[in-house]
Amino acid sequence: MPRVSAIQPTDEDLLSRVAQGDRDAFGDLYQRYARAVLGLALRRLGDRGRAEDAVQEAFASVWRAARSYRRERGPVAPWLYAVARNAIADRGRARVEPPAEPVDTASDAPGPPDRAEQAWVAWRVHRALEQIPETERSVIELAYWSQLSQSEIAEFLGIPLGTVKTRTRSGLKRLAEELEELG
Repeated sequence: MPRVSAIQPTDEDLLSRVAQGDRDAFGDLYQRYARAVLGLALRRLGDRGRAEDAVQEAFASVWRAARSYRRERGPVAPWLYAVARNAIADRGRARVEPPAEPVDTASDAPGPPDRAEQAWVAWRVHRALEQIPETERSVIELAYWSQLSQSEIAEFLGIPLGTVKTRTRSGLKRLAEELEELG
């Protein structure tokens, strides 16, 4: 059985190939360091979305800056972590912008069907009120639109309280009958 070589390229070899535009080498370098860089970003930023963005920016910077790496200055890992720390710091300083448009929420205002129904009901009530005698109509209008009590209506109109009660009861009965006829 033939032996498969298990020799892994060094970080320096991978970064050298990345500097020459080798996408496979970049993928291998990413596989080696992405998890650790993400952990660093999560600890610094505390937000997974921003941390993932920082990792993406860090590796984009590695791709662009691979030619600036010098072996004589030290190993790849510290250089790569310095690039990552800078990207993470940039992401941490970036101002979090609110959404450009406010979030859509359902309006509490009645919609067209509700307004049409309200208009129809209002028309029917006004039409029915026109059909009942003035003495009963005035008592009902003072009660509902002026929100007066029966005692206040009696005082306002200068009539006995019992008369207000009778007119209210008979007026409401006639109003209901008129509304029934209007459908």
